[in-house]
Amino acid sequence: MARAKMLLVEDDAALAELLIWHFKREDFEVAHTVDGEEALLLAQENVPDIVLLDWMVESLSGIEVCRRLRRMNGTANVPIIMLTARGEEEDRVRGLETGADDYVTKPFSPRELVARVGAVLRRVRPALAGETLTFADVEMDTVGHKVRRGGQVVPLGPTEFRLLKHFLEHPGWVFSRERLLDSVWGQDSDIELRTVDVHIRRLRKAINADGKYHDIIRTVRSAGYALDTDGVG
Repeated sequence: MARAKMLLVEDDAALAELLIWHFKREDFEVAHTVDGEEALLLAQENVPDIVLLDWMVESLSGIEVCRRLRRMNGTANVPIIMLTARGEEEDRVRGLETGADDYVTKPFSPRELVARVGAVLRRVRPALAGETLTFADVEMDTVGHKVRRGGQVVPLGPTEFRLLKHFLEHPGWVFSRERLLDSVWGQDSDIELRTVDVHIRRLRKAINADGKYHDIIRTVRSAGYALDTDGVG
């Protein structure tokens, strides 16, 4: 499985520790908080691939956190699984109507939860289910660190490789230069925004073979860049 980012919002310390252990063993990158308000900040700063959200957490209820995540542009489509001791049908329906993708009632098996998370990710983010990322005629072997387009090897530097990998994991998503800096270079990076444009140009030149192939990296004016079949140089 390609490394996926999880936001765990759970105030039961023992359960949180157990879940972190299980998901890190499955190669997830796990951010944890017991606080609903902090969960919203963490989700904005580093958009997760999936959220495990307890119904009862500090400062904001899980339901309210779920509602706000669905209203925020960056997290509107991030899958959310609610964790709760509430088993009544009315509560399950309320959670799903608020925007949760799945609902797990405590007590539960961590192994079952891992399986459910995997199923949700395969459904909404197929790229995270395997070691090969593909889009159009581009194929990336994340283990062998190789990229091919139209069957031909594409030589990429390490930064361009990470940049393309990020796009392949989020096809169609528009990313600002700031978001790309955070995701590809890291939040502590002091690299200038224009550096993103330089690496985008390098990536385009390599992946398009100097004009041999159609440009699949779209420039969105005043917004950033996206990977799709309507790319504009």
